[in-house]
Amino acid sequence: MEGIAAAAQHFGVRWDGAVNAWLIAGGVYRMGRREWLSEAGWRQMYDDGVRTVIDLRSLAEGQRRETDPLVGAEAMAGIDVVHCPTEDPVNGEFTALVGPYLKDPAHYADYVRLFPEKLAAVFAAIAAARGKVVVHCSAGRDRSGIIAVMLQDLAGATDEDVLRGYELGARGINDRHRVHPAPHTHDPYLDEPALEALLESRRASLLAFRHSLDTAEFLQANGLSAGGLAALRAKLGGSATP
Repeated sequence: MEGIAAAAQHFGVRWDGAVNAWLIAGGVYRMGRREWLSEAGWRQMYDDGVRTVIDLRSLAEGQRRETDPLVGAEAMAGIDVVHCPTEDPVNGEFTALVGPYLKDPAHYADYVRLFPEKLAAVFAAIAAARGKVVVHCSAGRDRSGIIAVMLQDLAGATDEDVLRGYELGARGINDRHRVHPAPHTHDPYLDEPALEALLESRRASLLAFRHSLDTAEFLQANGLSAGGLAALRAKLGGSATP
């Protein structure tokens, strides 16, 4: 597999303040909370052709924190923010399976089973979006990770591509935990041996999920039109309407 340092350099996105921001394919990116972006970061994102940001979080998660930079409306002008939550956080089966939040690819297949319409709505939003698109959750690892794997499947990515994408996301948020002043309650910073052990334990389940799902078939079964699927493929090939 391509060295992770080289992959980070190739797929990493440098928008000021952005955490765990990576190119998925074509004109579609993923990242952590958009509230981490500075005004300069929003302008850089716009200059790179992004016109749509899709928020995968529940409404309760989208609150500004004291440590977030202040961003005026002018800096965000020209970029549509679309709220498209992927889950029902009070679903009893969901919380029994994953605990406080999704954090393991072993649960991705259950997630898709529990919330098919919500996930399909994300892809419809990407298909309909103006310009290049950023999908984001909180950490930029698992909810955006499911979307990334499914987009990679549509784009014909290899298993190595899928594993690399997950590792970039896992390492990206782990590095954020390293420098953040407040330790994360459920996701503490891991040193390299501990992180590698965690990644090794998750690679098989990530690939099992990838091979368990035909993304195009899933999306069409859940309401995405043939035109929508074609628009998705065009974005993954780099075609985006300003």
